[in-house]
Amino acid sequence: MRLHTICPYFTMFPLEFPFNALASSNPDNWVLDPFCGRGTTNYAARLRGLSSVGIDSNPVAAAISTAKFIDTTPADIIELCKTILNSDQEPDYIPEGRFWDLCFHSDTLHDICKLRENLIQECITDTARALRALMLGILHGPTMKNQPSYLSNQMPRTYCCKPGYSVRYWERHGLHPKKVDVLDVVSRKAEYSFSTLPARTGGRIINGDSRAPLTFIPEDGFNWVITSPPYYQMKTYAQDQWLRNWFLGGEDTVNYTVTGQLKHSSRLDFARDLAAVWRSITEACAPGAKMIVRLGALPSSACNPSEILRESIDCADCGWKEEKIENAGTAKRGRRQSDQFCDTKRTAHEEIDYFAILT
Repeated sequence: MRLHTICPYFTMFPLEFPFNALASSNPDNWVLDPFCGRGTTNYAARLRGLSSVGIDSNPVAAAISTAKFIDTTPADIIELCKTILNSDQEPDYIPEGRFWDLCFHSDTLHDICKLRENLIQECITDTARALRALMLGILHGPTMKNQPSYLSNQMPRTYCCKPGYSVRYWERHGLHPKKVDVLDVVSRKAEYSFSTLPARTGGRIINGDSRAPLTFIPEDGFNWVITSPPYYQMKTYAQDQWLRNWFLGGEDTVNYTVTGQLKHSSRLDFARDLAAVWRSITEACAPGAKMIVRLGALPSSACNPSEILRESIDCADCGWKEEKIENAGTAKRGRRQSDQFCDTKRTAHEEIDYFAILT
């Protein structure tokens, strides 16, 4: 179970949701999640011994999800990290500016950049992909009183605040980054997350647009679709993950360009784009396939998730027959690290679980 905690991610549904849904699956079934996020559905499928495919337009989500398929050891991860850090190859570029000065100690940032450039150049083995996902998980987070678990100055762990806001926060509170031994944190995290892994299963993660035709379809099609699309008007996934995206090779500033995401310009546009996803995945599903969709709404939205979902299914008109809709309760914020930075007083709307079968 610890592998699933390798990197927290903005918007996550609980592992027991897809795990319980797959209780009646057959050993040869394939599972699909067209909005896979950090790979919760894919990991639940692995725990059930099932092959799966996940799709996400965010490269950060794709990198984290890919780690849910790997088979490696803590020793191999630690050795790879040590080899990279001890190499004579210096990083070609280390970002500069007030944000970087206050986010990381200079020695820590040097090691981060060294690992970043090496993993951008070559990340095709299970061990390299594990190290990449592990680094994404420890790149930023709250400071600890004892041993550091994250490499940054005080920061939420699920997402990265924008540079201007972060700098003002650190300066207002007099917070300065401490030197963190990158290899030490990697070693402890590798031992925690990779000591025991479930049996390997087949499948892959596709970094792409789920509205487009699938690039991989199992021979007999997918038997299960379990997913949670973004809420209507929730369109900040890429920007909220900008620092992790930088580690994967992206810009060292926030890019507000939106690509590969559902349209949020209007409720109708959102429903139509969601319908395009349902049409695309239907082509890859076996007759009788089951689909379970969890959807909610932002606290600021007056939209009913059941209505939006039904509109999208009706618009798709591709054979999905509704079986039932259940109340899934409220997405609890709990004691999330984002509470340290942002106002979290508004209560989320109740989520719904939509069950359908392909006729």
